[in-house]
Amino acid sequence: MGDDSILAAAILMVVISVVLFWLPILGPFIAGIIGGKKAGGPIAGIIAALLPAIALGVLLFLFGSILTGLPFIGAIIGGSTFLLVISTDLILILGAIIGGILD
Repeated sequence: MGDDSILAAAILMVVISVVLFWLPILGPFIAGIIGGKKAGGPIAGIIAALLPAIALGVLLFLFGSILTGLPFIGAIIGGSTFLLVISTDLILILGAIIGGILD
């Protein structure tokens, strides 16, 4: 599938994760499965699961650098946010792999 399905899968994963926030483990897992199926494969599912974390890390790096005037502080803010989001998205990534295999 094309890049547009990966972007759509990433958006779908974020929306479903937000809607199912009250299910701590099952919510991201269900979002990952649905997003992985939408992405069209396990690798595309992993990319779709990581895309929001990368985008958030880059945005916080840019805003942290602009607001503080120190790129080093922006790098710390962006990098730590990226690592925090990735560490909490492990179940989402597992669901994306399973959803990609089921496709």
